[in-house]
Amino acid sequence: MATIDGLDLGTFGIYTFDFEHQPAARMRESIQELEELGWRAFWVPELLGREALTHAGFLLSATRRMHVVNGIAQIWARAAKWTYGAALLLADAYPDRHLLGLGFGGEPRPGTTPLAAMRAYLDEMDELETPNPAPASGVRRILAAYGPKMLELARDRAAGAQTYHVNVAHTAESRDLLGQDAFLAVEHPVLFETDPAVARAVAREHLRPYLSTPYNVAKFRRLGYAEEEIAGGGSDRLVDDLVFWGDLDTIAGRLRGHVEAGADHVAVQVIGIEPGGTAMPQWRELAAALSPGRTS
Repeated sequence: MATIDGLDLGTFGIYTFDFEHQPAARMRESIQELEELGWRAFWVPELLGREALTHAGFLLSATRRMHVVNGIAQIWARAAKWTYGAALLLADAYPDRHLLGLGFGGEPRPGTTPLAAMRAYLDEMDELETPNPAPASGVRRILAAYGPKMLELARDRAAGAQTYHVNVAHTAESRDLLGQDAFLAVEHPVLFETDPAVARAVAREHLRPYLSTPYNVAKFRRLGYAEEEIAGGGSDRLVDDLVFWGDLDTIAGRLRGHVEAGADHVAVQVIGIEPGGTAMPQWRELAAALSPGRTS
């Protein structure tokens, strides 16, 4: 459906770390071109220094129609009070254009689990009283989720879920668990490279941090990959499932697999871009191939 409580994100959007390395003027120029190309949703992470809500506010101010999605704002980077206050202001200033994605992260706090921490954070947000004016359209939120219990929390306490670095089979399983009413967005990396050896080498470098941390290793095991497929940089099967590479038609076709499996929206992350560079050439090609403003 690609819509979430009235927000029409289109079937495909853009997810990128590129803006972490760019000055404001270049960010503004890029997102304005993306809007003109027909992209309706732009996803920004919070990892390398740009604060999630100010980042979203800047991008919203630079555009007229673009939806900006925090994918994700880390719950331990700021107290629930300030996350909620910022989201209220963005919803009021830019009606029906901001989507708050929340995820486990920030300064470590021993003694709790991601599920318990997220549930407590949502409880605090929902119990807040504030003198800030309530926006007409309200705050929309989704949760970063992978496992069944977090997906259930996203279904029950938010408008839906965002998954990250998963295969198409997981998308189908997530849809079954979420039911037909909850929103499901899937991030997926792509690489414009047709040489298998080169493509897999770049993909393995991109996946390296995820293949060497206990939380992600457990995640990949649950996706159905054996220990030997995860070790040593990842098997060809794992790499090819988690990074779609090839020519434009191949990449576009594989991305549509997530939609066929039940995703409402696919956030496309172009990899292989040097820090300070831009994926704009690839975003232009993807816009022509995917008709990103279209809603399934």
